[in-house]
Amino acid sequence: MIKEFVEFLKEFKVISLAVAFVMGVASTNLITAFVKDIFMPLLSPILSSGAWQTATLSLGPIALAYGAFLEAVLNFVILAAVVFIVVKKVMKAEEAEKK
Repeated sequence: MIKEFVEFLKEFKVISLAVAFVMGVASTNLITAFVKDIFMPLLSPILSSGAWQTATLSLGPIALAYGAFLEAVLNFVILAAVVFIVVKKVMKAEEAEKK
């Protein structure tokens, strides 16, 4: 049973998956800090309220707080771009290795 478990770990590259997960969490925290602490403060003068955390859009009696949503969108876009670039480079390296 232990031998089967070891084979399972090797076959499905569980260690690589675990490393990728940890790196993903770390990069998410890094990108969140970049957006929240560096990018969004630079964007604050452009926003109507001046402070991105409290930025709202009033539609009659409804106030839409869009500051935090804007931060989440920027986090997603930056993270998606990084993942896209990494996957593209890995795929290119794998193709070159096959030749």
